[in-house]
Amino acid sequence: FSCRTNDQLVAFLSRYRDMNFLKSHGRDNARFIRKQGLDRLFLECDTHMWRLGDRRIPEGIAVDGGSDWFLLNRKFVEYVTFSNDDLVTKMKRFYSYTLLKKVNSKQSLSSFFHTVLENSPYCDSMVDNNLRITNWNRKLGCKCQYKHIVDWCGCSPNDFKPADFHRFQQTARPTFFARKFEAVVNQEIIGQLDYYLYGNYPSGTPGLRSYWENVYDEPDSVHTLSDVALTMYHAFSRLGLRRAETSFHAAGDNSCRYYPMGHPVSVHLYFLADRFQGFLIRHHATNLAVSKLETLETWVMPKKVFKIASPPSDFGRLQFSEIGTEWDAKERLFRNFGGLLGPTDEPVGMQKWGKGPNVTVTVIWVDPVNVIAATYDILIESSAEFTHYKPPLNLPLRPGVWTIKILHHWVQVAETKFLVTPLTFSNRQPIKQEEAMKYHSGPPKNAYMEQSFQGLNPVLNIPISAARVDQAKRNAGLVGARLEAWVDSLVGSVWSAVDICSAGPTACPVMQSCAQTAWSSLSPDPKSELGPVKPDGRLR
Repeated sequence: FSCRTNDQLVAFLSRYRDMNFLKSHGRDNARFIRKQGLDRLFLECDTHMWRLGDRRIPEGIAVDGGSDWFLLNRKFVEYVTFSNDDLVTKMKRFYSYTLLKKVNSKQSLSSFFHTVLENSPYCDSMVDNNLRITNWNRKLGCKCQYKHIVDWCGCSPNDFKPADFHRFQQTARPTFFARKFEAVVNQEIIGQLDYYLYGNYPSGTPGLRSYWENVYDEPDSVHTLSDVALTMYHAFSRLGLRRAETSFHAAGDNSCRYYPMGHPVSVHLYFLADRFQGFLIRHHATNLAVSKLETLETWVMPKKVFKIASPPSDFGRLQFSEIGTEWDAKERLFRNFGGLLGPTDEPVGMQKWGKGPNVTVTVIWVDPVNVIAATYDILIESSAEFTHYKPPLNLPLRPGVWTIKILHHWVQVAETKFLVTPLTFSNRQPIKQEEAMKYHSGPPKNAYMEQSFQGLNPVLNIPISAARVDQAKRNAGLVGARLEAWVDSLVGSVWSAVDICSAGPTACPVMQSCAQTAWSSLSPDPKSELGPVKPDGRLR
């Protein structure tokens, strides 16, 4: 992301057009080589980077590296691209089997160009500055969160937040770019920087505090979606159609009644003022009054499921708790926005804490028929802000609404809920009864762990109802319309259809046009529109 104007960048690079701007790691080459695994042999296979063994660094070569963001001049780029001299040839071969990020599927960006430049005839052109500000927070960014794809641990920078804005104004060296920025994490800082560089938008400009991120579009094909996502998106669409019928329908008039048709057209995440507001599902439906296909967009929002005990206990450190998957320990949020979970997912429990004395809390996981699936203690240190834990539950999880209870000295201080949705699809096809029974009957022998917690049910006043167990068994074999009805009742208990609009012509006279609806993905968003570049290099 640019933190200076294009005119400023052009003027600077024109003045120093013969230089190459790269940031070096520092002076301790031996430590850099070990830390980056350059003395190890790696091979990428089956979407995993495998460590094969040790190797020697080429003799007579000063190995260097640092940031993989840099600015190179044309002469050096042509040399690296077209030269067949011994240095370039050897370095391309050496970096073909490194761990670090790669260019052309081979050479390491974090070290290849640094090493070639410092050992080449162009070594005097190197400037130890890549003209960037990077938001490093080693405490949060070095948590080995990518071990599932690589046999190594590394670090990743954090996203900028509004509290970091002063760093763009108080730099002791030339800087023109900054990283990282993510609107799903924080859009306010992007707006601040935009205003700082180019001034404010005109009063009344729409969409300034909104952010839409597309996560699915029809050309992607439903085969890119998980069965959980496809199940939920269909349920969201049906939730929207019921909203249209109850809000717009008049007695004896079918003009606002619909029948769902086909898969979703598109899906967006929707944020307002840096808060997740839910999903926007664009979908087709047949208008029952005129028997014509219409395209609608439904906004669904998660209901609040976290509750402090009433009356509240003396324990006041717990601020929030949430269950999800894809926990990002660096940005401290779930990347699976909305927490769409199915029977074969492995959920993580997260708690957010205020400052206070060291305490120990007990966390209880209760499934939809009141089987206690897991219980564990967490020591919360005085400085802790977040804790997270993934209990090793046997799969599949029983579909339905789960409850998480948080206790202090065995007194409940809060609870939260999450939905494990039954699947209406398997491999993107309507699920068959045999598969439904497999996924919807709960874990083998009704045991989520080797240890049974059944003795805690009377202690915690969580009775197991025989009627609920029998109903769960009957639900496990549902398919077709009855399965959809079960899914819809569960989804409707934790999600609400806030609004629905029309993406095109409609026979429903009171339905708003999406283009004139502030929340819709089809509404105006001037801050994100790209047009022709102006003579001064600006887009607006």
